[in-house]
Amino acid sequence: MTRGPSRKLKLMVVDDEPDNLDLLFRTFRRDFKVYKAESALQALQVLDESGEMAIIISDQRMPEMNGTEFLGKTVDRFPDTIRILLTGYTDVEDLVEAINSGQVFKYITKPWNPEQLKQVVQQASETYRFSKQRTNTLRRALRRESLYNDVVSALRESLDYSHMLQTIVQTLGETFEATGCQVRSVEEGRLSLQEFVYSHPEVEVEWPAHLEASMQSVLETPNTQIHSDLGEDGILQIIVPLTYQHNLLAVLAIYQGPDAPNPWSEDDIQLLEVVAEQASLALSQAKLYQRTVKLAEQMQNELQVARRIQTNLLRQSWPALDRVKIQARCYPAREVGGDFFEVYVHSQGDVWVALGDVSGKGVPAALFMASTISVLRRELSQENSPDPEQVMKNLNSILSDDLISNNHFITMILARYSSSTQELAYANAGHIYPLIWSQTELMAQAAHSPSSITIEPTYLKTRGIPLGILPQWRGQGGSLHLLPGDVVLITSDGITEATVVQTDGSKPNQSNRTMLRQEGLWQLLKQQKSQLNLDDLLACIREQNSVQEDDQTILSLEILLTDEN
Repeated sequence: MTRGPSRKLKLMVVDDEPDNLDLLFRTFRRDFKVYKAESALQALQVLDESGEMAIIISDQRMPEMNGTEFLGKTVDRFPDTIRILLTGYTDVEDLVEAINSGQVFKYITKPWNPEQLKQVVQQASETYRFSKQRTNTLRRALRRESLYNDVVSALRESLDYSHMLQTIVQTLGETFEATGCQVRSVEEGRLSLQEFVYSHPEVEVEWPAHLEASMQSVLETPNTQIHSDLGEDGILQIIVPLTYQHNLLAVLAIYQGPDAPNPWSEDDIQLLEVVAEQASLALSQAKLYQRTVKLAEQMQNELQVARRIQTNLLRQSWPALDRVKIQARCYPAREVGGDFFEVYVHSQGDVWVALGDVSGKGVPAALFMASTISVLRRELSQENSPDPEQVMKNLNSILSDDLISNNHFITMILARYSSSTQELAYANAGHIYPLIWSQTELMAQAAHSPSSITIEPTYLKTRGIPLGILPQWRGQGGSLHLLPGDVVLITSDGITEATVVQTDGSKPNQSNRTMLRQEGLWQLLKQQKSQLNLDDLLACIREQNSVQEDDQTILSLEILLTDEN
């Protein structure tokens, strides 16, 4: 779209004979904007002031500089100009030189036939328009590609929504040589009050009076609006909706003042709409990213709350016990996890410990973990201290339907220690074997000869199936007598399946990573130089694993030496 009627092509006539100059001027002044020059030097000055001419008609025989030389000087500056040479001589050398150096379109001898000259000039104007159209098409294609690259590169710099809006308005304003450009996002069907603005650095920007109303109207009819010659200022204003999949994301307003050096054409407006589509796509991606980040932050906050709740579900402290020392630690691999432990002191004096692992990770496992702890505490709070095997059956009966329907199961160890009888009764639902050893004997051997420790742990290998595999739990409990100094250690598979560095004794310079397993755990336990400390033990394991792949839970029950025993 161009403003006003189609502009006349510019034509310059150069001749040192005033009569010929006037005749040429009168011949073409109706169809062209004609410039006159009485010499080649004056013609060059006119070109400096007025720029490219569509057609130049020049006489060959002129003082100071002939036509061929003059036309040759215009080739590099104005390659699209059509050049016509007039001469009263039929000098072959002049003709060849004019064609080669001046790129002359036609060579016409004097006196000329007016009608013939008009036909030649008409043909020249058509050639010029076609050449310009082809050049402009190529330039627009290159410009479009360049603009695409500029916009895409600019938009890829950040996925921040506000930053992208400013990038869009800045890039389009500069690329289309706008006097001013403005973008406002659309939130819940309304224009945002925040404006992202570009102003031409060399022009005092005065926004069109009806800009707000024009942008508001796009909310009702999301189509490009073109307003030309607004008021008396001759402003061209374009309002473009930035939409993606029928969702109006923002409204772009761009305008050009009457003194703009390169007024927008219809092709410019079409290009602006195409680029706006690319901007809309980028905006939608930024908005999606913004929404995703917001949801991720919200989820992260909720998971932090869930982590605190889950941490509080696990007992952080328990009553001081004279004959038993209990340590327990739990580190989820994610914000929340399926590992858990429980320490419960029954009113009759029995000490209960439990450690379990819900299959899977994250929130689903954490939900089953919370349910299991709740049911377990209810079962343990009976008036009479129950039997571990019966508690395991009750847990399975209550939880199995939900576990089976959601493809989850729970491995778990539940143990009851009676200090009056020094008996440990336990039930194992498919969990890793607990370890039992005499810490007193281990420390004695370590103190005597650290390199020749012979004590080995006992593994409690009586166990049944995990909870949630069958409607009725299948398994049986076990029991054993504990002595002062004995330690019962229960871990989750996040401990035994952690990887550690192992060195080959025959090749001290070579090492490889291997799964810890219970045998490796026992080697670490033998290396402790004082009383059992789970924090030190976990630190030794965790320092060799930069990424925790599974929940890590560990619990120890140690029978203390007292005056009574």
